[in-house]
Amino acid sequence: MSCSFAMSSSVRREFSEPVSTRFIAPATRIYHPTRSKYEIGRRGFAFKGILASGASVIGSSLVTEPAQGIERLPFKPEGYNFWTWRGHKIHYVVQGEGSPVVLIHGFGASAFHWRYNIPELAKRYKVYAIDLLGFGWSEKALIEYDAMVWRDQVVDFLKEIVKEPAVLVGNSLGGFTALVAAVGLPEQVAGVALLNSAGQFGDANKKNNQSEESTLQKIFLKPLKEIFQRIVLGFLFWQAKQPARITSVLKSVYVNASNVDDYLVESITRPAADPNAGEVYYRLMTRFMLNQSKYTLDSCLSELSCPLLLLWGDLDPWVGPAKANRIKEFYPKTSLVNLQAGHCPHDEVPELVNGALMDWLSTLTPETSLQTL
Repeated sequence: MSCSFAMSSSVRREFSEPVSTRFIAPATRIYHPTRSKYEIGRRGFAFKGILASGASVIGSSLVTEPAQGIERLPFKPEGYNFWTWRGHKIHYVVQGEGSPVVLIHGFGASAFHWRYNIPELAKRYKVYAIDLLGFGWSEKALIEYDAMVWRDQVVDFLKEIVKEPAVLVGNSLGGFTALVAAVGLPEQVAGVALLNSAGQFGDANKKNNQSEESTLQKIFLKPLKEIFQRIVLGFLFWQAKQPARITSVLKSVYVNASNVDDYLVESITRPAADPNAGEVYYRLMTRFMLNQSKYTLDSCLSELSCPLLLLWGDLDPWVGPAKANRIKEFYPKTSLVNLQAGHCPHDEVPELVNGALMDWLSTLTPETSLQTL
């Protein structure tokens, strides 16, 4: 979930905007990658069709019903398991046996956001859910945050904890993280599933107008700008971590808000109480969220080699279906399932996401064997 609670709408758009067991008579159409390559710059369970084994899929909307009778991951205030990565404490959940599936949360969320998915998927697979550095129950490290930090974290998690080819599943920021990790370690990623993923296609017409800073800018203007940013973002962070504010934002991105409950709100407010959480928020907002020009969807998709599944909440106010359609057109090994849900379909309509994901997973035959890593 891209729970950037106090994030301005302009920043949020910059980061997010244009990413049962039987099939019923799927209508399919094969898509081919566009001929002109994008230049790199910024930025009941029933459904009509999912061609999980083919190059592409026409996905039709799944019916939205409230989750009922689905097992939920118990909330543990102390967390589940911890792994030390580069001297930092990383939290993760692991359940089940079988081929591994790694779940990666979105901005502001944690492994607990997969509460309705972990128990169900664990009936067939070995399921891991990891907290990215700076989020959830993982350490609020005072570092320079960058998309490649989380890529490296997931890559090393695959090498050191999972230790065999896995499928990566990510929502929002976690989706883009899954994508760059798959490119970074292709021999150990058997597939990628994106749920309303963050990331932008490059803008070939946008030029880099950065110029060298003047002495005035370095000595006077830059420090004043940082002071102003700290005051404003400090207030926004205080506001962002209030339960009422979190509930309000969650309800704005869940079409059916029945799963916006105390469990979900506490899974977000508790990490925000960490002593370093405010500084991490400041660094994310000033140095990560506003500096995305180096990483684009087209640059990643151009290097991706594994099957890709898009589970897309079409009613998402932040990331609409146009991005999913563009990804599908750009990358030929894409399957698309459209859901009548918001930004966090895995938590809003978990029964539909679980069913579609397991149907697709069942078609994957890992073509890679674990190498010496």
